[in-house]
Amino acid sequence: MSSIQEFPERLSEYESLISMSTDTLDAFPGAVYLCDSEGWVVRYNTEAARLWGRVPVLGRNGDRFCGSYQLFLPDGTPLPADECPMATALKTGVETRNADVVLQRPDGSRLVALVNIRALRDRHGVIQGAINCFQDVTAHHAMAQELEDFFDNSAVGLHIVSGEGIIQRANKAELALLGYTAEEYVGRRIADFHADAPVINDILQKLGSGESLEAYPARLRAKNGTIKHVLITSNARFENGKLFNTRCFTIDVTDVHAAEAARRESDDRLAATYEAATVGIAEADSDGRLLRVNDAICNMLGRTREQLLAMTFFGYTHSDFVDEDAALYARQVEGEIDNYVLRKRAFKPDGEVVYLEIHSSSVRDGSGNFRYGVRVIQDVTLAHRMEQRVRESEQHMRDLLEALPAAVYTTDAEGRITFYNRACVELAGRTPQLGDMWCVTWRLLNTDESPLPHDQCPMALALKENRPIRGVEAIAERPDGTRVPFIPYPTPLHDANGKLVGAINMLVDITERKQAEDRQKTLIDELNHRVKNTLVTVQSLAGQTARSADSADEAYQRFEARLLALSRAHDLLTKRHWGHSPLGSLVREVVVPVFGLDANRLKIDGPPVEVSARVALNLTMTLNELAINALKHGAMTVETGILAISWTTQPHADGVLLSLDWREHDGPQVSEPKRRGLGSRLMERCIERDLDGKFELMFASEGVVCRFSLVIGA
Repeated sequence: MSSIQEFPERLSEYESLISMSTDTLDAFPGAVYLCDSEGWVVRYNTEAARLWGRVPVLGRNGDRFCGSYQLFLPDGTPLPADECPMATALKTGVETRNADVVLQRPDGSRLVALVNIRALRDRHGVIQGAINCFQDVTAHHAMAQELEDFFDNSAVGLHIVSGEGIIQRANKAELALLGYTAEEYVGRRIADFHADAPVINDILQKLGSGESLEAYPARLRAKNGTIKHVLITSNARFENGKLFNTRCFTIDVTDVHAAEAARRESDDRLAATYEAATVGIAEADSDGRLLRVNDAICNMLGRTREQLLAMTFFGYTHSDFVDEDAALYARQVEGEIDNYVLRKRAFKPDGEVVYLEIHSSSVRDGSGNFRYGVRVIQDVTLAHRMEQRVRESEQHMRDLLEALPAAVYTTDAEGRITFYNRACVELAGRTPQLGDMWCVTWRLLNTDESPLPHDQCPMALALKENRPIRGVEAIAERPDGTRVPFIPYPTPLHDANGKLVGAINMLVDITERKQAEDRQKTLIDELNHRVKNTLVTVQSLAGQTARSADSADEAYQRFEARLLALSRAHDLLTKRHWGHSPLGSLVREVVVPVFGLDANRLKIDGPPVEVSARVALNLTMTLNELAINALKHGAMTVETGILAISWTTQPHADGVLLSLDWREHDGPQVSEPKRRGLGSRLMERCIERDLDGKFELMFASEGVVCRFSLVIGA
């Protein structure tokens, strides 16, 4: 027997790995698989299958080199299986260390794997297979890419400087800031680009001593020669106690620097403008406490600057408006609304009420937080009073239309009904709705009883063609089937600039047409004239009176007097049902109430003559203006003054020529005023424009003389 004991031959690495149990392979800290010498996958653990997203087929004719569905290089280029790291290791025996490979799963998802591959040899050095240990580094890979992308594409300039002050790397924002290419910038000394040598020396000294910089101001030279104002944030990296490099963030604040200079200049201009403004300007905190006020608002509210700065803007607000203003301001402070406009009542210390129009807006910081409110304030007391008068005049007109026995309605420029009187309801046999189109009737018929569509009715034609429609008849069918023949008189309405704003229509029961024909025509003409001109006249009186007056009280008194004159003229004509009026009676009814004097001081003489309502309205306004002027400045200011009003008539080709003479004497000496007043323009408009007459006003030293003439018809 041999003295040498025989031992079984030791297994190779490949054979040992092949013989491992599945549990042992799963115990590996990562994904593991083995291929034989031809590349066929022969073993794998559970982590490998999880990362592949599939279970590979083992052995010959199964999966080769890798169990993944498809392989790619990190840049996305497809990687054939026979060129992958495993194939290379089996062919060459060269190890692969920490290589990145992209694995695609059957569901299309991808991951980045860090692979480490080693060929497995037998004891003679022959490759028997290879093992691949790999792990999912997708997150790390993405982070590295993001960091690289962050550096290169950051909106903030970034650069790295060596311990010797040489630029090692710069991102796109840094290069774009100064206008250099990477070749022109990288590799040069950082000091070459600083405009101030002491500054860069201080920066390098601080960083070299281990200090960090936070928003350090500096100036850099751009390639085009301009100077860039920047803020530098930087810290240093040390190795073995020696400065290795510095990492710097460069923020361009050139525009901010320029804006700050402009802001300071603007603030100076704003302060001057603030105090010179004729409108009130105030600034308030979030609670409404006044922080700043100008002189205009002090004068407007009758309070000193000190008094206003010691209160909130609610302190001078009328109690009826405090809640509304407070609610709106609170919403503005919270950012629910950007601004608001409010008209409110306020009061002065003496109790006088004023009307203010408030334009409130906010100033916010860069984060959108409320800083303070800006309130631009206008005193609209006079305008408010005039608007109230206009509304009263409008209501007076509506009352007049409501009282008419004839059916009258109005529309806007598109044909939507805006008003109708009770007579419309009676004629139509129904209650129309505001906003209905064209007509108040339920159904319309032509005189031959054929259907007449509402959009082809006379009112529709009047608006579409912008002209009055006359001489047509129609039939209104009520919901109960009864029919009412009528004549419509639709007439377009225009504003002071001639723009179409709507129309008015009167519908007449033509069975009584012959009896009422003359009265209807007069009413239609006068209503048309009133509707078109009354508001224009009132607005013109208001605007011109306000512009020509020296004070708000004076403007209000003059406007009120002229408005009362217009109202009195309407009342006089209404008493006569807007028919013809005897001129003598008209003159007395206008002049006597103004003067209230005895009969010896007023002489009225002229032949009997009647004038139409249109002529009477304009004569009333003219005579009233002359009478007020005589009472304030002319002959009627003294007890000896005398006024003579006379007129003559003579035949004219178009009817009768009326010439009226107004003459004052025995009063104070008269001289021509330095400027032409509103009264003169108003009288000229009444006589020359509205009545196509001639008007002459003379300021003789012994007294005012006014002559005018016009044709009044047969």
